[in-house]
Amino acid sequence: MELATGPVGGDAAWVGAEMARHHDWLEVLTRTELAEIDAAIAEHKHARRAMGDITAATFRLPTLDARLRRISDDLLNGRGFVLLRGFDVAGRSVEDSAIAYLGLGAHFGGFRSQNARGHLLGHVTDLGLDIANPKVRYYQTNRELEFHTDSCDIVGLLCLRGAKSGGGSRIASSVAIHDRMMAESTELWHALHNPMPTDRRGEIPPGMLPWFEIPVFNWFEGQLSTIYSGQYIRSAQVNFPEARRLSPVEIAALDRLDRLAEEMSLEMAFRPGDMQFIHNHQILHSRTDFEDFPELDRRRHLMRLWLSPPGARLLPPVYAQRYGDITPGNRGGIVVRDTVLTFTLEPA
Repeated sequence: MELATGPVGGDAAWVGAEMARHHDWLEVLTRTELAEIDAAIAEHKHARRAMGDITAATFRLPTLDARLRRISDDLLNGRGFVLLRGFDVAGRSVEDSAIAYLGLGAHFGGFRSQNARGHLLGHVTDLGLDIANPKVRYYQTNRELEFHTDSCDIVGLLCLRGAKSGGGSRIASSVAIHDRMMAESTELWHALHNPMPTDRRGEIPPGMLPWFEIPVFNWFEGQLSTIYSGQYIRSAQVNFPEARRLSPVEIAALDRLDRLAEEMSLEMAFRPGDMQFIHNHQILHSRTDFEDFPELDRRRHLMRLWLSPPGARLLPPVYAQRYGDITPGNRGGIVVRDTVLTFTLEPA
């Protein structure tokens, strides 16, 4: 087990209170860039391409491309998140919004499956499901999401409609949390380098256990990568008696990480059309509880992407339990025995 010998620091080690004082993480699209997106949507439809045919090469953005390359570098090697603003969803069909979103996302990486059904274009909305069901995931409910990571390199969200109230997006730097825990308590910090049984919520690849075991903090090739879902680490302790029992120190370490994530986070309200992209290995994300509108066509609805950039960092071999192949550009996502990769415009 490798450990960092000191604080990681750098641009990725930010604190929410500081980020809230300036907005260089907010990128407002220009009229020229928006016109390029419109032209790329029209060209895609004229060519009768499928959504699976969308790539950076097919979704051409002559001016915006350079800006997206700069943003991609900042996602992977800098601050780790961005909010793109100015895209109009109200005046578009869901299909056209999806094409644009996939086209922009393709400039950051390839699409990865987000669930056992193989959805490459995900939908985050309240389906009225009960989280007590061991196969239900929190994004399918209106329940608060604790700070966590997803199983990919970059996570994207496009807001189609906001909630009646609540549902704010919160993000926190796992690098800054790591450094804070290292300074506060070597014992708790060290405990988060132990492999933690984490519930797969019924999405089990062939030959795998119903849980995976990866440390929260992973120091590899001179970089810190964090993988964390406290809710699913705790549910593994309840649902799988045969999984390793966490020690009191490990439980205290998880509790402290959760508190620090709350304390050090940045909250942003999504407007319709906003696109958030975060680097999963250095950013934790969460969502507050929300109250929705009763009308189905007004309910909170986000589209989601999981992306794998070819220029992403190396990950330790232990990630293969969750990511499958850990080759940059071809890793992450959820694939089980009967998974069929697909794009869908409707939540399911």
